[in-house]
Order: sequence, then structure tokens, then C-alpha cells
Amino acid sequence: MSRKDQSCELDLESLDKSTKTAEINKDGAFKRQSNKFTTPFGSEPDELPVEAGRYRLLWTAACPWAHRTVIVRKLLGLEDVISLGAASPFRPKLNRVDWEFSLDEKSRDPILDIRYMSEIYHQTDPEYTGRPTVPVMVDLQSKKVVNNDYFKLTNYFETEWSPFHKEKAPDLYPECWREEIDELNDLIFQDINNGVYKCGFALSQDAYEQAYDQLFARLDELDERLSNQRFLHGDFITDSDVRFYTTLVRFDAAYYTAFNTNRTLIREFPNLSGYVRDLFQTPGFGDTTDFNAIKNHYHLSITIFTEKEDVKILPKGPDLSFWKSQHNRELLSKQKEKFMIKK
Repeated sequence: MSRKDQSCELDLESLDKSTKTAEINKDGAFKRQSNKFTTPFGSEPDELPVEAGRYRLLWTAACPWAHRTVIVRKLLGLEDVISLGAASPFRPKLNRVDWEFSLDEKSRDPILDIRYMSEIYHQTDPEYTGRPTVPVMVDLQSKKVVNNDYFKLTNYFETEWSPFHKEKAPDLYPECWREEIDELNDLIFQDINNGVYKCGFALSQDAYEQAYDQLFARLDELDERLSNQRFLHGDFITDSDVRFYTTLVRFDAAYYTAFNTNRTLIREFPNLSGYVRDLFQTPGFGDTTDFNAIKNHYHLSITIFTEKEDVKILPKGPDLSFWKSQHNRELLSKQKEKFMIKK
């Protein structure tokens, strides 16, 4: 290890195991940490300027929160506008929760020259003690974190970054539907996106069962909603579908067993089964989905509350031919195209 790496390790001692228990309530329920870097993108003096080539989006293919930003980035044609750095799905074996750029040559991000995600957080705020999360936007001019607000980031891409959208980019966040989209996004986040984690990280039976019941009640509700319409808000894919997809696509391969969400597989739901395949077969969704990364992370990697060095087995399934099978969801739509295009 170089002297530079050694100094970084010493500086990052504050990100130790104590941060893991900070997200568990007294009743054993998982409570996700808040995002610290939430300055919005925009044109006002106190907002982050929207400039091509200025920012780098850091993600890992294992993470559903990061995955949705990468889907939207691709759907809107922002690949050449916002660069992308990828961390390994395997957590490094350290005394803290972190992500490592071991997929890159010399195990360092080639643009930011960092080995661990925590380095860029610590460079931004030496007093930062939370988990270094993805997705995160880094300003390449200052080499500092400017936004890790996974809940708002896709909306910024869809609105503030519109000057850089490709020709005929889809309108994933139509102004006339935003109130309804925001309302549904909040329900999906609370009960499904974060709901699977509430099941998987619960440290009491009561907390687990409450999260489990909320999760499947919401899945049942949305399965019924999708019985007579192709997507969550009708004929066109929106931001809500992106957010829902990244949990659904991980469900059978990871959450069902690793997080004890084992009532019903997504492929067993009458409508969610075809719905998620419809999205998977749409460019931007399936081609940004890495099942190997997902399985390796959730079944073999170190998670927030797992510190034992037990033998771990990577499940052989599921059968991925399911994802390319016919879904017939287009029969529910009056429109031939899947996306509403901006005028």
C-alpha cells in the first residue's frame, strides 16, 4: 500500500462500524440514513450549474438507487454529457462500509484517482461519518461531492438537464403528471424500494413482519393497477416505472432469499411478471441490468450488518430466459410507442 493510501486509511477511521448501527431504531427497524449533499441542479445562484462534461456520476451495478440514474441517463442521451464511474459490486473487506473501484486498472477510478468511494466523501467533508452512498455526482472542477440525493437525481436529469437531452428524448416526468408521479414515487419508495431493505435489515421479528406485510400489500395493489394499463401512469413509461423496475428486477435473484421477502416471486404475479419483462426488453433497462453484479453483491458481499466470515454460496438460478419471453403487455396500450416524446 502506498503512503497516499495509508494516509487515506487513517483519515477514514471515522467511517467505522459504529455507523452501521446508526440506521437501526430501538425497535429493530431499519431507518435509512438521510442524504447530506442535496443542493439542486438549476440556474439559480445557489444551485449547481448544469454544464456538459463538468460532473462524474459514480455508481455500482448492484445498487438499485444508482441503477435508476443510469437508466434515465441512457434514456435521455446524457452519456456524453455526464461521465460514469463504476465501483465493484463486492464490498471491500474493511472496518467500514465502502465501495471500491476494483473494476478499474490499478483499482482506482481513472478520472478521480480514488480507490474507495469514501475518499471522495472525505475530500468533500472531513467530518463526514455516514455511509458513502451511490449514486453520487462529483464536480470534476473541485473534485468534491455535490449531490448524492438519489430520490431527486433522476428528476434533475429529466428537467434541469433538458438542454442536453438527445433529439426526441422521452418525457419521463411530464409536467401535467408530476404531482401524481411524485405521490406514487413516495409510496413506492417507502413500501417497496426501501421496503425490501426494511425486511432484510430488520433486527426484530415485529419490525420484519410489519415491513413484509407493507411490501406485499403494495405489490398486490400495483399488480392490480397494472391489470388494465401497460405502465404505472398509463400508456407511457415515466420516472415511476424506472424506480419500480430497479427493485422488481432484483427481487427474484436477490431479495426473495437474501432479504426474506419470500411470499411471492415477481414472476408469479399475474401482471407484474409481464410488466417487468416489458421494461427489461426496452433499451435502457435490460442492457443496464447486470444480474451477476446483483447476485454477487446480495449473496456474497459484505452488507451493512454482516461482519461474519461465514462460507457463502452464490445461488445458481434463476432461469434468465424468463426475461426475454413474450409478455403481451402492448395489448393494454392504445399507443404503439412506449414513451411520451417532448414536443
